[in-house]
Amino acid sequence: MRAVLQRVSEASCKVNGEITGSIEQGFLVLLGIEDADTEEDLVWLAQKIANMRVFSDENDLMNKSLADIDGRVLLISQFTLFAQTKKGNRPSFIKAARPEKAIPLYDKMILELEKLTRKKTETGVFGANMKVSLVNDGPVTIGIDTKNKE
Repeated sequence: MRAVLQRVSEASCKVNGEITGSIEQGFLVLLGIEDADTEEDLVWLAQKIANMRVFSDENDLMNKSLADIDGRVLLISQFTLFAQTKKGNRPSFIKAARPEKAIPLYDKMILELEKLTRKKTETGVFGANMKVSLVNDGPVTIGIDTKNKE
């Protein structure tokens, strides 16, 4: 799994003009799922997201997690995180999981984040053409790959 976490002061997602998810302070998470991903990857990544300390403390240092700031998550499915761009100029997405594998893992990620944060995880709509708006706070943007745990 690959995730891009963006620390936001607000974020929302619209599908066909309707808001499907909206948060104030927290993380906008773009989540890509590949065929090789497992529930172990999912649990590890959810814990990283829930416990990532990148929110400012009273000394303006990045020491606080979502729980510390009473933050929320807006989770957006993003198969294009697995774009392969080595050949030509048109990316290949062959490594991205097909919907029959990705949707159950995406749904489990929602539940895992809700369990860890004790808050409803806001979402987009899997596979839909989404319009995502955000105010990136910092900006702080962090990429995480469960197959390359750095």
